[in-house]
Amino acid sequence: MSAQDEKPTFNISDRARLRSTLLQATDEPVLIHLNADTTWLSDVASWFSTQWHLVAPSVQTIDELNRLLAEVEPGDDDDKTKKTGEGKPASLIDVVAISHEFTDHCHEATLKELPRETPVFATDKAAELIRSWRHFDSVTTTPGFSSDDTADWQKALSVPPLPDWVGIGRVITAGNALYYHSAIMIAFKTAVAPASDNKSKIGDANDRSHDTASAAAVIYSPHGIKASDLASVKPAGIETRALLHGLHDVRIWMTKQLNLGALNGLEAVRASGARCWIATHDEEKKGGGFIAPLLRRTKYTVADAVQRETENMGDEAPEYRFVELGSGDALVLA
Repeated sequence: MSAQDEKPTFNISDRARLRSTLLQATDEPVLIHLNADTTWLSDVASWFSTQWHLVAPSVQTIDELNRLLAEVEPGDDDDKTKKTGEGKPASLIDVVAISHEFTDHCHEATLKELPRETPVFATDKAAELIRSWRHFDSVTTTPGFSSDDTADWQKALSVPPLPDWVGIGRVITAGNALYYHSAIMIAFKTAVAPASDNKSKIGDANDRSHDTASAAAVIYSPHGIKASDLASVKPAGIETRALLHGLHDVRIWMTKQLNLGALNGLEAVRASGARCWIATHDEEKKGGGFIAPLLRRTKYTVADAVQRETENMGDEAPEYRFVELGSGDALVLA
């Protein structure tokens, strides 16, 4: 049976709590929502669709994000203040993963605020677009993940420059050539490093042995993905800590469903075995352009989702928790 979240959340404006959380969460991801939706500015072209946040993002720029990380992340303060060849502070952003080529997910001006040496993983069309900017030194097309990869997810997803204990993969709906209804999966080994090792809050990669470590993942599907395409996750021995999937059903009038919404989300949670379902890409924006008056949004609440799941599954409903994180809110995925 599903239920609303009981785990404590907090806002990143509480720097002391954020820092202490990062120090304590030695083997547990801390998920932070940087705005009320997904990082973006506009869609396709201004004449087609222009949108603005109604809820102010908690972080406005890449520089601001780096300052936040320098303030709260464990580590040597001298390393955090090192300068690049351009005289700028070194970036603390290890890697960027891009799910779609659309400008609400892949915004050129925002991404170009990152240093050239930042590794970027992006789906096919997004990778092609980003390479055309000639800004980043390394742009990797995100490898696919399917039932064929359940024997060894690391072999399929842990590609350079990633360390061998983490992988980034793409799960797509069969026949969806644009990869619109797809998901990005970040999988990682979960063995805890020895207590005496203080080099990193996530431990040394050498301590995540193939024999003792288990695997976990965060799956991000901003537009939704068919449940059948997530069926390969559990057989690979991967525990889904969190599924990021929206509640709202968004459509273009009389034509295409854009965001699959809560009812699909229920099936996706069940298929992936997710311990936590976190809402994403549900912010209602101020819009303009050709497409704005054609958008149709059906809102679902947590209560709607719980009621529908209970009605459909009864005692067989899966155990998971639902969480809504506002702009700047954080959650430890224990």
